[in-house]
Amino acid sequence: MIKNAQFYVIEKTQAKNLLTEAETLACDLAASSWRLGKRVLIACETEQQALNIDEALWQREPEEFVPHNLSGEITTYATPIEISWVGKRNAQSRDLLINLQSQIPDFAVSFKQVIDFVPIDETEKAQARERYKQYRQLGWQLSTEKA
Repeated sequence: MIKNAQFYVIEKTQAKNLLTEAETLACDLAASSWRLGKRVLIACETEQQALNIDEALWQREPEEFVPHNLSGEITTYATPIEISWVGKRNAQSRDLLINLQSQIPDFAVSFKQVIDFVPIDETEKAQARERYKQYRQLGWQLSTEKA
């Protein structure tokens, strides 16, 4: 089974609605992936980052709404988009992992497709390069695209 990791190279730092460029792009990619029928997990670094993304998804225009929930929230049905953070994740199977964490999450190997980001910040860029190398060592197909 071929596994793909797509890295988006962030070229500007302009934040909107308190989100970084990578976080904003993560929301947009999650929404478009859901519209294609995919079940998405957005893996955040911290609970606060997850709360910010949750709030940003709620603030979208009504026609751009995407059903989502934070890990650990009680829902009658699993939502198509779950927002997790380090140490907190539901067990539902998902098609796409959107990684905002500084490391590759342990559970990434259970996905066929991962989206990751290369920020402008030099420290974060170095972490992204390390994740890229690790995916390559795991035998993943890698691609990069400018955001």
